Amino acid sequence: MIPFPQIDPIALSLGPVKVHWYGLMYVIGFMAVWLLGQKKAQAPWSVIKPEAIEDLVTYGAMGVILGGRIGYILFYNFSEFLNNPIILFKIWQGGMSFHGGMLGVFIAMWFFAKKQHCSMLQLTDIIAPLAPIGLGAGRIGNFINSELWGRPTDVPWAMVFPNGGPLARHPSQLYEAFLEGVVLFVILGWYSRKERPAMTSTGIAVFLYGCFRFFIEFFRMPDAHLGYVALDWVTMGQILSTPMILIGGGLIYAGYKKPSLLKTH
Repeated sequence: MIPFPQIDPIALSLGPVKVHWYGLMYVIGFMAVWLLGQKKAQAPWSVIKPEAIEDLVTYGAMGVILGGRIGYILFYNFSEFLNNPIILFKIWQGGMSFHGGMLGVFIAMWFFAKKQHCSMLQLTDIIAPLAPIGLGAGRIGNFINSELWGRPTDVPWAMVFPNGGPLARHPSQLYEAFLEGVVLFVILGWYSRKERPAMTSTGIAVFLYGCFRFFIEFFRMPDAHLGYVALDWVTMGQILSTPMILIGGGLIYAGYKKPSLLKTH
């Protein structure tokens, strides 16, 4: 067993203002898209100019935050929302859903694409290879917060989380940071290094995230108020990831099946 590192969730205190590590991870993700996105927008096949990346990040950030919060309420806490709708606005109590955040980004990109006179998927092809940085950073934030920990285990790298009771558990946040962050970033970075059929970068990102998340759910503890939602092993995360696998695979197939579509990276 490995001791859980005692890291203060508050990274910086400025009088009454407290900056949490988890919040900084969001900033890291948005900054990565802003900085690296400008470089990607310089590619000859890019549908937007580098100066448009700042607005793209603004739209994307709104989609992540609003979609993540609304998605958490709808997917994971809907019954409590029906009893007390005001919890939607109690963001200080925590609760963000990746799947909701992803839907929020797609909606935001649809609106932004109309301004840029291009398609939504052409924009998501630009940001898809950069998103794993934010995903990986966010999971590190979950780990520091001692939340979303894994199931009990006796593997040598198990940890006893401060908020997880006395049992040693899988550090599933680190598994996710590695697969959703490092591995996905490397694969998408390699794939997007040159011009590719439209929507395929988006498809690969959606497909692989769905696969990684479905797999890691076998090690991650399901939400206590939901438990297993089917067959005594299926989690809400796996249910939400299944459409991602199908949609991502469909985008990849469509991208290569119709090479006449406008190509992006």
